[in-house]
Amino acid sequence: MASQKLHSLSRRGFCLCCVGGAFAATTGWLTPRQAYAEARGLVSLIKDSAAKSPITTHKLRNNISVLEGSGGNVAVLTGPDGKLLVDGGIGVSRPQMSKALAELGKEPIKHLINTHWHFDHADGNEWLHAAGAKIIAHENTRKHLSVVQRVEDWDYNFLALPPSAVPSEAFAQEHHLKVNGASIAMKYYGPAHTDGDISVMFAEANVLHAGDTYWKGIYPFIDYSTGGSIDGMIAASDANLAVARNDTIIIPGHGNPVSNKAELQEFRDMLVAIRDNVGNLKKQGKTREEVIAAKPTAAFDAKWGQFLVDPDFFTKLVYEGV
Repeated sequence: MASQKLHSLSRRGFCLCCVGGAFAATTGWLTPRQAYAEARGLVSLIKDSAAKSPITTHKLRNNISVLEGSGGNVAVLTGPDGKLLVDGGIGVSRPQMSKALAELGKEPIKHLINTHWHFDHADGNEWLHAAGAKIIAHENTRKHLSVVQRVEDWDYNFLALPPSAVPSEAFAQEHHLKVNGASIAMKYYGPAHTDGDISVMFAEANVLHAGDTYWKGIYPFIDYSTGGSIDGMIAASDANLAVARNDTIIIPGHGNPVSNKAELQEFRDMLVAIRDNVGNLKKQGKTREEVIAAKPTAAFDAKWGQFLVDPDFFTKLVYEGV
């Protein structure tokens, strides 16, 4: 049963950002606060799961696909200039990722864009660079990957990546590429999920990768240790909505990898409502525990609170930022 749950976790692409469920699979349910405190062992647990889990390929349009099953959702653009990836998943998934990439075409891997620094999006950097990828990211992402980085909510210190796995090209606000006939625009959100999140827009295909600023159908994790905030998440959603059209394909960092503007709008409205509910309670002088007990997420829990970042833990994250 435990292995089945871990298999499901990895296939859905939540990995380290939602370690609570993986821990539940082996020891019985803990609250997310308790589970995150066990993150040191869970990193190994998640890697073990990712090493065995298959990759599911979702073909979109204009030679763009999404690979689901190794950390966050990975976008792939194929063509004569070589493959371009948005996020690299977890390194131990290399055999399955290599197979899935080979099935998309014989072109070599040439470019890798990191939407942010977290393990489940950038752990594959080392092998992808060795395979030929030039790595691009925001300058804060490069900074975090270059040093020991602590995430308090996971009670975990991540080691610096080897120099070859650190992005060789970093930017402050915007960066543009023309690859395989596609115009690719990378834009910095400002602090959101972390302080290094970027969007990646494939202009002609009208496909937007939102990274972990958007989690489809589930409450998101917000990493205050490296500059994230609920207001930043809302601002990022507003930025995504401003560039998206009704027919834009939006790739979330986690959850079902194919989404749209209407679903993103619902996510944004949920964030705003819960932020306001929690903020109003905090202004009344209520402690974090009192706010959690007041159930400020109740109207949204049936839809958004049924996976790994549960209502109480999400309330705690929001409380920290209002």
